[in-house]
Amino acid sequence: MTDVLKGVRVVELGTMITAPLAGMMLADMGAEVVKVEHPQGGDPFRSFRGGLYSPHFIGYNRGKRSIKLDLRSALGREVALKLLARADILIENYRAGVMDRLGLGTDVLKAANPKLVHCSITGFGASGPYSERPAYDTVGLALSGIASLFLDPQKPQVAGPTIPDNATGLFACSGILGALYERERTGKGRRVEVNMLEAAIAFIPDPFGNYTRLGMDNGPLTRVSTSHSFAFRCSDGKLVALHLSSQPKFWEGLLTALERGDLATDARFATRDARIDNFAELTRLLGEVVAKKPRAHWMAEFEKNDVPFAPVHNIPDVLDDPQVKHLQTFYKQKHPTEGDITAIHRPALIDGERQLAARPAPTLGEHTGEVLAELGYDEGAIAKLKAASVI
Repeated sequence: MTDVLKGVRVVELGTMITAPLAGMMLADMGAEVVKVEHPQGGDPFRSFRGGLYSPHFIGYNRGKRSIKLDLRSALGREVALKLLARADILIENYRAGVMDRLGLGTDVLKAANPKLVHCSITGFGASGPYSERPAYDTVGLALSGIASLFLDPQKPQVAGPTIPDNATGLFACSGILGALYERERTGKGRRVEVNMLEAAIAFIPDPFGNYTRLGMDNGPLTRVSTSHSFAFRCSDGKLVALHLSSQPKFWEGLLTALERGDLATDARFATRDARIDNFAELTRLLGEVVAKKPRAHWMAEFEKNDVPFAPVHNIPDVLDDPQVKHLQTFYKQKHPTEGDITAIHRPALIDGERQLAARPAPTLGEHTGEVLAELGYDEGAIAKLKAASVI
């Protein structure tokens, strides 16, 4: 049994990524997560692509049950408080002040359940000049400084996956688990606050250390030049990536693999600091060598010489990679109405095992009747909630 949070009850009032990711991580460890969604459309991530069951939604909501509930109504608030009275954890990512406006402020929650661990996720914190602004991933990228480490200022184009959103969910889960552990010893609930701005900053400590300790400017090549990281195009058009880090043996192994031992005595590249200072020229010279032969040749040479390398995969390549297949990273789920789903296992193994059959992401309100019945609502009471458009 690796469901280490079995028996822990979570109520998630979350949309998009930050709170749903934290909730899913808890579900992946065995917690019972009830996702509360507005009856009209639910989590906006549902409708990104594919009706109300988008890949975006599926990716952040496995392992949960969904109930429809209008929190703006008195009846909806009553149901929510019954849910929270028996819960261990509440996760929400509303803007500052919204919980108070819904009648679910801190004092109300404490009265309903003094042992509740309440995690509040915001864009910029509960106070301050930005606290009432809307915030999404690109806002976090820009404000935290992360975007400056990727963007070409002459041709700025945001690209790539979400980073601040996901970092926020990870830090939120960490804070929740810390508070939950303390509660097991003290019986005391806690309010955990995480904001995307600080989570994004905390996710990249090294450029701030470079600046505050050494006065260094940081840009897109600062880290990669220091760590000797490269991506090259081979003669067959395929890409390969290298990350030599600081160990001399990897630099030496690369020169052997490329048959360019002469670069070891070239004054521009003879020391690590020199290679950092002349990174652009080094990249050009190495790239010219790699471009002469196909990727399979270089992968064999790099492996033979113990050079840290990887082919640059696209998404289908990842699914087909032999190491990924060996790890059984992906697995199949089957939803009763939505069909087969390819899901990603939680990365953490406990005693060499992990959950093998997690619940697939729910359809909107899929478990409303089931959860209400657990709260003591009979068929007549549920019918009244439906008639009042609360569920």
